[in-house]
Amino acid sequence: MEHITLLIGIVIVTALVFDFTNGFHDTANAMATTISTGALKPKIAVAMSAVLNLVGAFLSVEVAKTISGGIIDETAGIRPEVIFAGLVGAIVWNLVTWLAGLPSSSSHALFGGLIGATLVSVGASGVHGGAVVMKVLIPAVAAPIVAGLAATAATRLTYRLARDRAEEDTAKGYRAGQIASAALVSLAHGTNDAQKTMGVITLALITGGVVAPHADPPLWVIASAGLAIALGTYLGGWRIIRTMGKGITDIRPPQGFAAQTGAAATILASSHLGFALSTTQVCSGSVMGAGLGRKGGVVRWSTAGRMVVAWGLTLPAAGLVAAGAALLADQGDWGITTVAVLALVVCGAIWVASRRKPVDHTNVNEAPAAEPAGVVTAALQAVSPPPAGPAAPATEVAPVPAPAVADAPLADPVGGDPVIADPVAARPVAAHPHEAHAAKRRAKAGSAAG
Repeated sequence: MEHITLLIGIVIVTALVFDFTNGFHDTANAMATTISTGALKPKIAVAMSAVLNLVGAFLSVEVAKTISGGIIDETAGIRPEVIFAGLVGAIVWNLVTWLAGLPSSSSHALFGGLIGATLVSVGASGVHGGAVVMKVLIPAVAAPIVAGLAATAATRLTYRLARDRAEEDTAKGYRAGQIASAALVSLAHGTNDAQKTMGVITLALITGGVVAPHADPPLWVIASAGLAIALGTYLGGWRIIRTMGKGITDIRPPQGFAAQTGAAATILASSHLGFALSTTQVCSGSVMGAGLGRKGGVVRWSTAGRMVVAWGLTLPAAGLVAAGAALLADQGDWGITTVAVLALVVCGAIWVASRRKPVDHTNVNEAPAAEPAGVVTAALQAVSPPPAGPAAPATEVAPVPAPAVADAPLADPVGGDPVIADPVAARPVAAHPHEAHAAKRRAKAGSAAG
């Protein structure tokens, strides 16, 4: 620790800030469906997720090794300024997508930032292109598809197994399953995303000569990264929780259980293999798959489309911001100071903008504005129409006696000619016996007068 320079210290603090934004940006991954179905109260859900994210940070370091020595060549002349610029690009993109309520990938924001800053400062030789393709791009495409297909199959199986049981009989069990699967996703998130910050800090320590190349993250790095992501998770990214829980599809307890279980299995498997995939994309794919898995379920494809666009923009957008930051940071101390000041101004402006329409635990479950059904949704509903809901309980209504004068000839008040009353218009509103007798007497008196 005594060899850490001021610049490396700034990089470490910036990395922990990114880890904090990663936490509240990705809270929705574990808890959106649990909160939207009412399985857990919002504050309890994020507190549980925070604790399990902290625990998960201590379970593995494979992803951290991928970051510190897999994507970026630590021996190619990478300096702490480069890592600082990459982190700034990732943080800015995280906050922009958080303000928009879009569950984009914090992981890809980090990768894009590091790659963009490295390309500007070192050149293409500083980036391991093969590792980027194999461990970032291919998982980015495959993971949400695999998780979505798994969630679709799991949802269909879940509903099939419970087809002879009333929904209210199984709801309690599914909610308990949701809580367990959400806990597993939170644990998996800690093992994957917290390690990315560990890898960045370790990379900064390697470039500064504090630790040896290819070294594992020190214990204090693991602990600080785990605490930062846990704190961010506890504060809760309510905007993204609303989008994922209510904006993509209407999640019911069986769907939430299937989506979270499939997502947790995918994330844990990737962590074991060292794939630094996006937990956001995995969980979003699972939610969409669960929406398609329920007969008559509706996926809001315009929201899903905006998410996919954000996914595609994340790497290049964060890379461009980081590249600009790297150009400034390479100018020396004044450049680094300028980058830090600009980053603080942008982050402050985003926070001020978020206060205009705040979203928190009190209104996170408010449904978004109604979205008209698109072509895809209409086609799916035509093939698989929604199941008929339970019949409404019959309300006993006293029989209304037939109108006594519906077809009786009535005297025209002007000419005296009899007219036939309209049976619908003349239908009495009240059916009390006394009123019926009174109407009959009035009809007889009118006939006698005529």
